[in-house]
Amino acid sequence: MDAGASAHAGRGRRWLLVLRRFVLLFALIAFILTCCMLLFLDTLAGTTGVTWDRDQLEAAAKLTFANVVALSAVGAVADEVRRRLLVDRPIRRITQAADRIARGDFSARVPVRSDPWGMDGFNVIGERINGMAEELAGMETLRTDFIASVSHELKTPLSVIQSYGRLLQRPGLSEERRTECARAITEASGGLAALITNILRLNKLENQQIYPAAKPYDLGEQLRECLLSFERAWEDKALDIDVDVEDGVRVNADAELLTLVWNNLLSNAIKFTEPRGRVTLSMHADGDRAVVRVADTGCGIDPETGRHIFEKFYQGDTSHATQGNGLGLALVKRVIDIVGGDITVTSEVGVGSTFTVSLRREA
Repeated sequence: MDAGASAHAGRGRRWLLVLRRFVLLFALIAFILTCCMLLFLDTLAGTTGVTWDRDQLEAAAKLTFANVVALSAVGAVADEVRRRLLVDRPIRRITQAADRIARGDFSARVPVRSDPWGMDGFNVIGERINGMAEELAGMETLRTDFIASVSHELKTPLSVIQSYGRLLQRPGLSEERRTECARAITEASGGLAALITNILRLNKLENQQIYPAAKPYDLGEQLRECLLSFERAWEDKALDIDVDVEDGVRVNADAELLTLVWNNLLSNAIKFTEPRGRVTLSMHADGDRAVVRVADTGCGIDPETGRHIFEKFYQGDTSHATQGNGLGLALVKRVIDIVGGDITVTSEVGVGSTFTVSLRREA
């Protein structure tokens, strides 16, 4: 069916609806007037004794019929005008916006206008659709940025692996050079594996496919164990490790999820601290909260980077881009949100950074 035929059929259906409403109004008004007139005439005759002959009744009936037809026509036209202005028009605006959103145009909005007739239901629907469109637009932006960032992060280690792989194929390559190439390939593949693992973890956390298995445990013991797992890393850089962890502080949380937090914070502190620098780990009870601080004397971050540091793939210091993939702190923030904690960062370029995590502690 072409557009003209479809429009003609639509007009035909509309006129059929108008006719149906006219018939319904006619029947309703005729019934009400008939009942009222019979009651009036019966009461009048019983009170005054007046009677009417056949001609008088026929004339009255014809006049009443004409009045009913006129009233029904006026009512049907008024109802049609009301529907077009107060129902069809807002529905058309809503459906047009919904169609644009369905086609991927998340800039579409439903005009929300004040309604003097008090029909605010359409405004409520419009506001909800506008809110949905804003959320979808934000998600689309994040998705686009995420895909672009993932593509870039995957391309770098793959290029390294490809380059050193071709180098290994050259004849007469010295054993020392061959070992160097193999080490570079191993490091690049390890970074690639870590990137994919973090992407999967973050995806599960953001889609709430990982649910916390909370149980009480000793937070200080967990922090010490996590720190000891980096012993070789801090010894290789001759770092000064300062530990001030209060005993007996317990939290009711998912230990496995919080291990991700401590490992990321400690790994970053050690990674970005120059040799012979200092990394500090402290934890103390503060009222009903357990406060954990991981501080370092590393390169620090500027205020602009600090505002975006928990965003996926954000790396303010491009000189350290090869040491991470920008997902670690996004994972940390998501885990802290899930377990109901808070995390803040204070930093100064060239001085160092301090990450502070606050958790509700077990009484």
